[in-house]
Amino acid sequence: GDPEVPVLYEVERTRTGKSFSVRSVKAIQHGKPIFICQASFQLAQESPVQHQFTMPTVPPPEELLTQEELIQKFLEDPNLAEKYRKLLNKIQAKDVPIDIKPVHPPAVFCSEPQEPKHLFWVRARGYIGECDMKVHCCVAAYISDYSFLGTALLPHRQYDVKFMVSLDHSMWFHAPFRADHWMLYECESPWAGACRGLVHGRLWRRDGVLAVTCAQEGVIRVGQKPNQSKL
Repeated sequence: GDPEVPVLYEVERTRTGKSFSVRSVKAIQHGKPIFICQASFQLAQESPVQHQFTMPTVPPPEELLTQEELIQKFLEDPNLAEKYRKLLNKIQAKDVPIDIKPVHPPAVFCSEPQEPKHLFWVRARGYIGECDMKVHCCVAAYISDYSFLGTALLPHRQYDVKFMVSLDHSMWFHAPFRADHWMLYECESPWAGACRGLVHGRLWRRDGVLAVTCAQEGVIRVGQKPNQSKL
């Protein structure tokens, strides 16, 4: 999209039922669609058919350092390589409207391959309050995309990322939540290949209720790092 150009939204009433309704949205710039969304809505209904996964057992957010505090800790290490120092300073300079607390942060800046799983506490910065639930859903959509596709890269840190972008992003909202309250984001990548990566995510409320499930596939193009052989 072009931030300098207005976006025209076309909304189609795909289906309107007694319990479920669907709307299709097309965002257009320069006469071409740049974004397509299908949103489904349901009236609140009770059902005896209920189950969910169990929330992972992790330390509470009060016992963990924020991403900013961890980066500052790494930067204070006089033995930190200059290339990592530049990377961390670049990350630190970004104005991200999200508070993040990794559950299993490395003791030092780590570039070793890891299992394609990631756990971190997350919340929107500032106060949103008891407003329309759709506002919290919109904020959760922003939160869910942060560092999500990068989960597929954790086992492949020997490569430099040349291009990485989402192809599609799906979300299912299960229970009410507050996006400005701490939630545990559980991310995992079951597959990567053919220049694509697939990631799944679950946003848990602190009381163990599964609030949101996410899935995303994206393009991932990498190259060999300069200090490695290309053979």
